Amino acid sequence: QVQVVESGGGLVQAGGSLTLSCTASGLTFDDYAMGWFRQAPGKEREGVSCITWNGGSTYYADSVKGRFTISRDNAKNTMYLQMNNLKPEDTAMYYCAANSFGYCDGNWWDVGEYDDWGQGTQVTVSS
Repeated sequence: QVQVVESGGGLVQAGGSLTLSCTASGLTFDDYAMGWFRQAPGKEREGVSCITWNGGSTYYADSVKGRFTISRDNAKNTMYLQMNNLKPEDTAMYYCAANSFGYCDGNWWDVGEYDDWGQGTQVTVSS
């Protein structure tokens, strides 16, 4: 049984930083591309970032480029999202997702590309 669990969310002031973690079990982690998504109240879930199975390529939404960094440690079955210079508009539930294809293709931001999802971790940025 696949389990994907996010952690590290919280309340932070604008300009601050947080690091999210995502640990997956029940799958061969280094076969999977991994993605971060977020969903704010009343809005659709949007792709934030994706990393290929070996960490060789990373992709970001324009809204987070230069502020967020995705990484992974396959030995620990864990992926990370370092978030710097946070803004109030980054406030959302953040979700981790696993993609068995292994690569972040042209539709990496599409929720339909991912097979398994976590329950989310809340990030709130105060102004």
